[in-house]
Amino acid sequence: MLCTHTEHSRLSNCEFVRLWNLLWILLHVPASGSEEEETFSPSELSIAAALALTSEIPLEADILELEQRGQKRIRFGNDMEKLEKEVIWNCRLLRVRADRKALRRKVRSKEYIELRSGRAPMFWIPLRVHSVWERMEVTLACTVLASPPPQVTWYKNGVRIDPRLAPAGKYKMKNKFGMLTLRISRYPVHSCLSWVFKKHHSLGEADFAFPLKPLFAREKEPFTLSCYFSSDLPEHQRNITWFRDGELLQSSEGRELKYQDREASLTVACAHKEDEGFYTIHVPSLDGHKEQTTYVFVRDAAAETAGAPGSPLNVKCHDVHKDCLTLTWVAPSDHGGSPVLGYYIERCVAGSEDWVPCNEKPVKTCRHPVLGLTEGQTYQFRLKAVNKQGVSHPSKPSDPVTTYDPSKDERVTGFLFCLPTGHIKVPLPPTNVHASEVREDYVALAWDEPDPRGKEPLQYYVEKSLVGSNSWQMVNLDMPANAPRFALFDLVKGKSYCFRVRSVNKYGLSEPSLPSEPVTAGAKLAPLPPPSQVLAFRDTKTSVLLQWDKLKDGLEPLGYYIYCRETGTEEWQTVNNKPVTRNEFTVPGLQPGKEYVFCVKSVSEAGLSESSPETDPIVVRPAIACPSAPHGFVLLHCGKTNMTIAWKPPKRKGGAKILGYFLDQHDTAELDWHEVNIQPIPQRVYTVSNLEEGHLYQFRASAVNMAGVGEVSEPSDSFKCEEWTMREPGPPYDVQCFEVRDTSLQLRWEAPLYTGASPVTGYYVDMCEAGSEDWKQLNKQPTVATHMKVSDLETGKCYIFRVRAQNKAGIGPPSLPSDPVVAKTKPGTNEIELGVDEEGFIYMAFEAPEKNDSSEFIWTKDYEGPPDADRVQMEEKGNKSKLILKEPSEKDLGTYSVEVTDVDDDISASRTLTKEDLDKLLKRSHEIRNPLIKLISGWNIDVLEKGEVRLWLEVEKLSPNAELHLIFNDKELTSTPTHKINFVKGKGLVELIIQNFCDDDKGLYTAQLQDGKAKNQFTLVLMDECKWKFRLKYSPHFIENLKWKVTESCEVLLTCKVLQTKDTSFQWFFNKKARAGGTFDPQTGIGTLCIKKITKADEGQYKAVVSDDRGEDYTQLDLTKGGKRSFLAITLLALSATPLKIRPTAEGIKIYTDVKYYTDYMKTTWYHKEKQLESRDRLKAGSTMNQVWLHILDPTDADKGKYTLELFDGNNSHKLSTDLSGQGKGIKLKGRICSFPGRARVVQGLPDVATIMEDKTLCLTCCVSGDPYPEITWFKNEKVIVFKDRYKMDVKGTVVTITIEKVCNEDTGKYSIYVKNKYGSETGQVTISVYNQLQIEKEFKFI
Repeated sequence: MLCTHTEHSRLSNCEFVRLWNLLWILLHVPASGSEEEETFSPSELSIAAALALTSEIPLEADILELEQRGQKRIRFGNDMEKLEKEVIWNCRLLRVRADRKALRRKVRSKEYIELRSGRAPMFWIPLRVHSVWERMEVTLACTVLASPPPQVTWYKNGVRIDPRLAPAGKYKMKNKFGMLTLRISRYPVHSCLSWVFKKHHSLGEADFAFPLKPLFAREKEPFTLSCYFSSDLPEHQRNITWFRDGELLQSSEGRELKYQDREASLTVACAHKEDEGFYTIHVPSLDGHKEQTTYVFVRDAAAETAGAPGSPLNVKCHDVHKDCLTLTWVAPSDHGGSPVLGYYIERCVAGSEDWVPCNEKPVKTCRHPVLGLTEGQTYQFRLKAVNKQGVSHPSKPSDPVTTYDPSKDERVTGFLFCLPTGHIKVPLPPTNVHASEVREDYVALAWDEPDPRGKEPLQYYVEKSLVGSNSWQMVNLDMPANAPRFALFDLVKGKSYCFRVRSVNKYGLSEPSLPSEPVTAGAKLAPLPPPSQVLAFRDTKTSVLLQWDKLKDGLEPLGYYIYCRETGTEEWQTVNNKPVTRNEFTVPGLQPGKEYVFCVKSVSEAGLSESSPETDPIVVRPAIACPSAPHGFVLLHCGKTNMTIAWKPPKRKGGAKILGYFLDQHDTAELDWHEVNIQPIPQRVYTVSNLEEGHLYQFRASAVNMAGVGEVSEPSDSFKCEEWTMREPGPPYDVQCFEVRDTSLQLRWEAPLYTGASPVTGYYVDMCEAGSEDWKQLNKQPTVATHMKVSDLETGKCYIFRVRAQNKAGIGPPSLPSDPVVAKTKPGTNEIELGVDEEGFIYMAFEAPEKNDSSEFIWTKDYEGPPDADRVQMEEKGNKSKLILKEPSEKDLGTYSVEVTDVDDDISASRTLTKEDLDKLLKRSHEIRNPLIKLISGWNIDVLEKGEVRLWLEVEKLSPNAELHLIFNDKELTSTPTHKINFVKGKGLVELIIQNFCDDDKGLYTAQLQDGKAKNQFTLVLMDECKWKFRLKYSPHFIENLKWKVTESCEVLLTCKVLQTKDTSFQWFFNKKARAGGTFDPQTGIGTLCIKKITKADEGQYKAVVSDDRGEDYTQLDLTKGGKRSFLAITLLALSATPLKIRPTAEGIKIYTDVKYYTDYMKTTWYHKEKQLESRDRLKAGSTMNQVWLHILDPTDADKGKYTLELFDGNNSHKLSTDLSGQGKGIKLKGRICSFPGRARVVQGLPDVATIMEDKTLCLTCCVSGDPYPEITWFKNEKVIVFKDRYKMDVKGTVVTITIEKVCNEDTGKYSIYVKNKYGSETGQVTISVYNQLQIEKEFKFI
């Protein structure tokens, strides 16, 4: 409830004092109380609570109101005012106490406690091994820690236990406060060991198929981080969580988390630099959780301007008030080659894309205040970095932020009981004016609100004054501050200022506050120093570990940027675009075997520091470590006192070659393990002797490399020393998968050591998916080889393989299953390259993505062994191996494979060399070994100013060692004054300049060129009958020969151009006769001949001749049928043809194109679905002067499809196409025309073409139908005909007649009748040609 001043005035002084005592006791007396504690009535308690908890008038305002009351002139002049002031203070304390109690209740709430204590399940006390008697009851127990309580599932031999499926009372499960128990009644002996193994080792759970590798993404582009599993995740493992830098990630609009087909993926739709960091995937397990971590790098987007810097990042808002806030960000790692000059800030209202600039000049530091905001509005901000080359891409927008008054909730703003007085009007001045930030670009001021403040909204005016001056200048007269914060820009650097602030409300302006302390503007924020020492260490085959010292004197940077460059280069590459906060970092993605140097920069609000000292150069190689433990022991052969054991190699070889293995044996009847060998065993097969027949033995092994002895393996299964006498062969061993790709892999194994009663005749290969026991036999017939390619695998699935040997006695036991393998091509996988080198040798090359110092390339042919050393030569350089064929022939055909040893991951590939490949390579080899010099311009003949004849040709650029031999009539020429030879090798120019050219110089010229292995020769025949002529530079001649083109109006234009047109004569010829109608412009030298409408009479030889007293020149063009006439006609037709149209007719469907130009010698062909059509009963093809058409009679569904009209000139073709689908345009292929029964139609009567003599009367008649009767409109050349004068139309029922009296040439054109009613419309067309007698006679002569 709220108490008004009127209600307070009815309280007597005694009642007021009593209520004040009540408030004091509520605040100061403990909850337990005492016997002397004063008691209060419920009404008094209610009034006190209302006074304390609903008072919202600020304390300062009430005190100020007391001071301004007219009845009280002295501040603390009477006891009632003192008492009221104390009550106001106690009300505030009571509200604070209530808030604290509410917070404590929230802390104690169950949900909050569970939220804070949430953790993944972990077995605090695991299951232990039990040895029990048969038919005894046993209870398995373990303790699990988890919050919230986990779902518990028990398994036996990897199969979930369901008490409902077992005999009654067989299993009893309990979960009491994390204590898990399973009671098994009458425990059978055949289950004794499987329980402990299954529970303790979490058998049946999926594991990671591959380790997560670093991901390199690009800014503004999507990326997906995928994690693959060895099998489908069971239900208790599907609660997968992702973290970035320790922060839990959830699915959102721009981020998707999903699990499907053994793949957990995290997809970011648009990457930003803020998305860079360490990504960790957590997968629950029965023992807690499994996790993998990798780093995602986000590279800068391509700059819009070359040399522009990268975009800033981590834009955040701080110190938010009603009309201002402070913005911070992190400088980009890449400055683009020149220093960053500053940053531009932009803002927009959240939800819009209208970005508004906030600053005109670039901000130099990474912190800046933003003023002029609207209270209660939600904003987002972004930044752009700028250097002298340009502006960067915008940063990722900040999180939305809403401006508000942060001190509003701290004020007491309700109505308090007080004596009846007036209110505060003109405000008091602010206090504690001081500079909160002093930067190079600005000074940020802060102050406290007036005390008391009053009820009215306040604004503030800021004034400044130079130290030593008594004048004050108001700096924000046009924009008063709404919050006790303000920033001043453009202060004179080096000058000292004092500042003061005035409050203002609707009643007036306050007195100025006390001046601030002097503030010197322009203090530049210095960048932090770089780390003093950076060290680089070998890590993996593609990464290097960096460590550096933290900054001294307690300096704390925002993070560090790391840079690297390859030794021998000058360009530094950015490693990370998001600052790392630790003083160590693993740099991935480096090239194996390359040498690098590194440096580090500190990041602060002032920007980036200088570079740290460079590290010592380091070669990227894996750090050598001890190998992991061998695994997969199998018994291959057994005698009375000996056993032959084999095992699988360590999964991690430690970056070095495995030098051997140490093997231990254990008799299960004894307690101790005994060494089998003192010196390392180089192979993974060993025969252990001196054993006791009938005893059970276990084995374990450890691998050794140059770093030392690795981990000891888990003990093998117990093998009984008992002589094998079975007739079937023993198990094959060492089943390995290599050349793993998305849908295939290559399988390889070793033959069994025990062959049984007869030799092994073949092998069967079985396959199953990981986590399943459903084995599938892959080959119906046994394979003799010890290798097989497995195809048709599902990408991303995990498979296991085993092999069984067969002899005459039968099939033996299966081999030990292979390690699980996922059918997926690993990133960075290379294939064998097949090519020809610079010397012309055919080679096969393979580049390994990784390789150790001890690694070797093992080449095989047809998987049977190494290629014949007499036929191949092997070369190795760095990570690349090359197999060169010495004398390539069909003997070298086959499949070549290569494998890299001593690496953890499978690195292998194969390539089949076929006959077709070999032929192409041999041809390419011959071209390389016998190259030809490329000709650019063949022999040319020029006449120089002085009359010399120049013969020249141009080839590709030649080396300085190139040679030229110029042969004339079988005799080599040498350079003489009359026959000068020039050979410009750098330009590939060969020229011969002949003075006083005569008949003796006519003959055969051959230029023989050789440049290294490349050579070629070029011949010129210079005889009388050759069609060449000399042109003097100062005589008229054609610089552009005669050519033709077709205009848009289908006119043929012949043009040529002449040089030296002064006092020249120009004449056109057609078939050796002068042709009139041509033009010649002496100013431009252009001659033109226009043929308005080309006909058969225009076929022939066209010639243009220019001459004067200095000589003459000519150019000619062949427009005969064997020349360019046919192509010209087709071009005319193609240019004038409209797109194919479809029109229904009474008989069927007509497909046509309207043309402006067509003659009978133009060849046209129609196609239906790429099949040429011939005229037959239902298909009629034809043409007129203005149309080419195809008429389909009685169309059916078979007539659907694409129709093409081809216009062919013998060399080139032009095609027009349309699709007759039977949809739209009212066409239905089956059943003539698709229409309503009453649709308007043109039934019959109009021909396609009508020809009439001049001065005759034309009468066109057709029949129409339709119900209701259609509207009739006639068109001429697509324009409506107005019937008057010579044009008349007569309609009698369904017969429509149009009459044109005294026809003339103007009446020639395309006429159409258009009928329309409410059910549809239809058009009938006819082409009218009007001729006079003279034109007909000419046409007959032409034909």
